Amino acid sequence: MEGPLRHPSAEETRPAVTPLGQAWRLFVCLLIGLAAWSQAVPAEWTSHRPMFWLEIVLGVAAFVLVVYRRQAPVPIAAATACLSAFSGLAAGPATLAAVSVATMRRPLPIIGVGLLNFACAMAYTLYAPFVLAEPIWISVAINVVINTAMMGWGMYIGSRRELIWTLRQRAVRAEAEQELRVAQGRSQERERIAREMHDVLAHRITQISMQAGALAFRQDLGSRQLRDGLDEIQGRANEAINELRSVLGVLRDHTGELVDGPQPTYSDIVGLVFEARDHGINVELEDRVDRSATAVPDPVGRAVYRIIQEGLTNATKHAPGAQVIVELNGSPGEGIEVVICNPLGFTDSTAHGAGLGLVGLAERAELRGGTLTHGREGSTFVLRASIPWAP
Repeated sequence: MEGPLRHPSAEETRPAVTPLGQAWRLFVCLLIGLAAWSQAVPAEWTSHRPMFWLEIVLGVAAFVLVVYRRQAPVPIAAATACLSAFSGLAAGPATLAAVSVATMRRPLPIIGVGLLNFACAMAYTLYAPFVLAEPIWISVAINVVINTAMMGWGMYIGSRRELIWTLRQRAVRAEAEQELRVAQGRSQERERIAREMHDVLAHRITQISMQAGALAFRQDLGSRQLRDGLDEIQGRANEAINELRSVLGVLRDHTGELVDGPQPTYSDIVGLVFEARDHGINVELEDRVDRSATAVPDPVGRAVYRIIQEGLTNATKHAPGAQVIVELNGSPGEGIEVVICNPLGFTDSTAHGAGLGLVGLAERAELRGGTLTHGREGSTFVLRASIPWAP
């Protein structure tokens, strides 16, 4: 939708002719033709009867031709102009055809048709069978004024049509751009909600899945141990439900902010690691971020928290039981660098989510002005993220 509007053709800007509009134009042409012919009628009827009928025949032919002026503007204008040299009644159709050509606003056709109309009008004025009362220069001046006004009026109509067409196109473009902006806003909001839902739920659901899988393979557990394990699964499920409600609150809040529950910050990372250890994940945290001068801004801490959460979730799914090393480095001037390493697992890395969480993390990092990369380095899977310190 970008770029300037193109210059429209006369066919594009020209409105459709309705039957009523066509009848009105032909009626005006009839009035003009009768006015031009009126001075010659008495002399023709009394002394030149064949000329009288010839003018009527040629005038009717001009009226028939002018109906098709839009199919061939210049040829029709030339033909009706030539007919007007022998029939005053044809002056009306010749005027309408000339105005139609002028609406195209093309110099050569306008000049050609204008000169031809002037010449034919002068021919009829000089040779029509009636006495020329005024000097010839007056007739020339009158025809010049009439033809100039006629072509100028047509050019004005063409310019006005183009202006209306341009305004309509701008309105259409503005409406389309508005719809595009709305669609993009909705798409971004859906992506944000999906990213938030994945971030808060994937970790909990992975824990539930791992615990349920462990219970299924433990045939030696007593009823009490089994009940404790199921209670823990139920607790994790309740936590997942509460976090889901927190995320879905954005759909009811017109401000677009999460309305239920606090968001994680940098200080919650330690609790996340302890929680992972409680679920049997071997996590080692190395936090070397310099926070002596100022605390980590909440948006930055939230992004780092989500990155670590997703890294632990991926490690749990694809390399269960392996050691996960989380390294945090940075300072207010440098930002925070996150490195998460774990050995490659034996499971299919494309299963259970197809990497959508990593895609969401990359988007989250980009929104914060940072970067996120991940991939295999030897026998280790490494996730690296760099987040600016600015809030």
